[in-house]
Amino acid sequence: MPKTPPQCPMDSILRLLMGPWTTYIIWVLSDKGPQRFGALRRSVPGISTRMLTERLRMLEGAGVIWREQAETIPPAVTYGLTQRGDDLRSVLDSLGEIADRWKAEGVFEGAMDRMPLKMDKSGKRALSASPDG
Repeated sequence: MPKTPPQCPMDSILRLLMGPWTTYIIWVLSDKGPQRFGALRRSVPGISTRMLTERLRMLEGAGVIWREQAETIPPAVTYGLTQRGDDLRSVLDSLGEIADRWKAEGVFEGAMDRMPLKMDKSGKRALSASPDG
């Protein structure tokens, strides 16, 4: 029986962060502080209400953000970073600095075009497991 290789300890957190819009949402909450749902949606241009709701639920479930709902009509829902989310701030700031430097060096020009991508069952683009896509 083949032995299962040990999982990289960073794999789970990277999988969590690489979902669509995830790092952008964390960045907005880190930069602007707690946000009501509508303000957060306006701060992430191009995101659909459905996708924002999905990402927020996933981040809340992972303990990265908190959600507070005021019992008003309509409900006022506010989101912010938990301590766990705040722990990511310096890491994401460092990644942002690296990304800016690499962008200035032209690393990303055409790089995404060379990555093997396929569509998953939900119609989202996903990295292919095989090099031929």
